[in-house]
Amino acid sequence: MALVIDRLVKRFGPVVALDGMDFRVERGAIFGFLGANGAGKTTTIRIVLDLLKPDEGTTTWLGRPTDELPRRTWGYLPEERGLYPRMTVLDQLVFFAGLYGVERSNATRTVREWLERLRIPSAADRRTDELSKGNQQKVQFIAAIVHDPEVLIMDEPFSGLDPVNSAIMREAFLEMRGRGKTLVFSTHQMETVEALCESIVIVDRGRVVVGGAVREVKRASGRQVIRIALDEDGRADGPDHLAWLDGFQGARLTRPGADYVELTVPRGVDPQAILRAVLDRGDRVARFEIADPSLEEIFIERVGVRPGDPDDLVLTPSGTPETVPS
Repeated sequence: MALVIDRLVKRFGPVVALDGMDFRVERGAIFGFLGANGAGKTTTIRIVLDLLKPDEGTTTWLGRPTDELPRRTWGYLPEERGLYPRMTVLDQLVFFAGLYGVERSNATRTVREWLERLRIPSAADRRTDELSKGNQQKVQFIAAIVHDPEVLIMDEPFSGLDPVNSAIMREAFLEMRGRGKTLVFSTHQMETVEALCESIVIVDRGRVVVGGAVREVKRASGRQVIRIALDEDGRADGPDHLAWLDGFQGARLTRPGADYVELTVPRGVDPQAILRAVLDRGDRVARFEIADPSLEEIFIERVGVRPGDPDDLVLTPSGTPETVPS
């Protein structure tokens, strides 16, 4: 393993932000670091980057403590914007690269190449505050990688992006992985995690509650998902006609649907038995699909909230906990 988070503990007064946080990230992988707001993700990231010190535990990269590594090892894309609004895009990205020791001509060339890849070449000579939120996010991504870091850590990298620009950013992530870079990102967009990540952890209240390869995490849930759509020619009730499946052989109807139904079925149940039962009633099946549960379903099951739900606790500027009303 390349990045090792080993039993981290971090307290802020009476609040335990990390309570034995422990996971591993393979070198050259895209890794999903998932959890509700306030679960301990940002605190963990700040410890890895040596912006905070843990009360207990260690973080290492390739066997070396992360607080002993040069800054250019890391690229960091924070959730909050960290750009100078009145400075041109090219000037500030070259400036950021210079902070890591990148020579100006090399930085200029790299910045222009990435602006072209991300389809915003005309942004080079524009001020940041003249750009859309999505294009500002692209600029912030370039700021995180302009010095060619070994590890890229990102907090909500798809914030403010429409579907087209999200796809462009996903292509950039895959390009970085193709260069041998290690990518760790936190997001509430579970479908993006399923599309990009080889492995994940889901954290809650400062601890890992589930982790591993995405496929293994899904299969370890102990259930499978079945989607059924009927040939509705001449049928007025559509998918409602399959409501009787709720409870059949332990199945649970999780999505009535406008055009199909979705069932969660225990792993010991043969999905073909459910298909046969539907056909035996004389129905014509237009679609029958067997799948693993989605990461969002597993997230809700393990954490008890939907991705993106508000914090239960936040820290005030003084560092004391404050309850956020629901």
